[in-house]
Amino acid sequence: MEVILKKNVDKLGYKDEVVTVKNGYGRNFLIPQGYAKLATASEKKAHAEVMKQKSHKESKIKEDADAIAAKLNDLVVKIAAKVGENGKIFGSVNSVLISEALKKEGVDIDRKSIKIKDEPIREIGTYEATANLHKDVKQPFTFEVVGE
Repeated sequence: MEVILKKNVDKLGYKDEVVTVKNGYGRNFLIPQGYAKLATASEKKAHAEVMKQKSHKESKIKEDADAIAAKLNDLVVKIAAKVGENGKIFGSVNSVLISEALKKEGVDIDRKSIKIKDEPIREIGTYEATANLHKDVKQPFTFEVVGE
C-alpha cells in the first residue's frame, strides 16, 4: 500500500514523501493517527503539483538548516543538573533539557529532532547527540552535563 506522509515518521520517511507500507500498518496506524493519507492516483497527481510549488521554498528551508548546523558545529552546550555522590545526577538528561539549553544559546531546535547517542544519561560528563534539522541535514553536536 502506498501512502503520502503528512508528518515525519521515525524509521519510515519525511513529510510529503510517498512510501510503501504494509496494509495493516497503513490502515490501522498511519491513516487513523493522521500521519499519512492514502496515495490514490488523484492524490498522487495533486501531490506532485504541490511538491512542484514547494521546491523553491524547500531550498530556503535547507539553507536555514545548514546555518543552524554551522552554529551547532562550534557550540558546546552545558546542562546543569543536581548531583549526588560519585558524580551521579538525580534523574536523567533528556532531549527536552538539551532543547531548552540550546534555546538559551540562541539555537531553536524541536526536542523531537534531537537524538541522544548514549541514552539515558545519569552521570556528569561530555556526551554526543544528533540534531535532525532537515531530511538532508543531520548535525552531530556535543553537550556537557555539569553539576549545579
